[in-house]
Amino acid sequence: MKNVFGNCEICGANDWSEVYAGPVRDGAFGSLLPDAVVARCAGCQADRLAENCCPDGAIYESAAYRAKLKEALDTQGYYTVSDPLQIFTSEVLHQYPLRGKTVADVGCAGGSFLDHVAGTAGDCIAIEPAGIYHDSLRQRGYSVYSYASEATGLKGQIDCCVSIQVIEHVLDPRSFLADMNALLKPDGIVVLSTPNRNDILMSLLPETYPAFFYRAVHRWYFDRDSLANCARLAGFEVIEARHVHRYGMANALRWLRDNKPTGSKREETITPMADGFWKSYLESKGLSDCLYMVLRKAG
Repeated sequence: MKNVFGNCEICGANDWSEVYAGPVRDGAFGSLLPDAVVARCAGCQADRLAENCCPDGAIYESAAYRAKLKEALDTQGYYTVSDPLQIFTSEVLHQYPLRGKTVADVGCAGGSFLDHVAGTAGDCIAIEPAGIYHDSLRQRGYSVYSYASEATGLKGQIDCCVSIQVIEHVLDPRSFLADMNALLKPDGIVVLSTPNRNDILMSLLPETYPAFFYRAVHRWYFDRDSLANCARLAGFEVIEARHVHRYGMANALRWLRDNKPTGSKREETITPMADGFWKSYLESKGLSDCLYMVLRKAG
């Protein structure tokens, strides 16, 4: 394990224990990369996919990433997938008003989140490595940068950085967060989300679900404590950690029956009230599919 993983990019430790060995998802469902290994760092407790299983970071700078997932490459197609997901981020952010604030979305893709807050927030900054979205983002009035580290003129000027389902992709999560920290005002916050490695289906379907949950494009896998460890090392204090489940009960039942994803399609026999109880239960137990965290600059 030591020779495969080397020093942890987050904490520098070189003490790893294997948590999974087998196939992982490589793009769209049904495409698998065999013989992958995921290990846990003894220092920060984050899980990492072996680097030889991960694509080069340049994949995120072109259409290659979306093409690999067999997702639409145009901005309108991106909206179709991403717009419905903004409700989850909005529910977390309602305690942190953005009216008149300078907001940056780090890893914004086509800018769905920025579109949802642009009428309320002040300046909106789009930070996205994939150049295929840049023209559209500029046309909508956003200042555009490829990476937070390149936005040097904005240091100390951002009220809120949002980064949704991005940190799991990057080579160095600690530096990724530190680059956002540098952009923030002294009282600025970061709101980020990532898949929760304690997803209920990992325990319900231990023989099959991990091959879907683990993905070649996701280097890192966090629970609440390991993500908080990473954030503190990057100069943050944790204001709030929230488990958020984005799928109804029918999704889990179909997984148990069919061993494949079916998304958010509802079952008529499962009422919204039942779905509400299901989601609330999973969130209370830390078994949701998604983890949100709100951070503030330390000191």
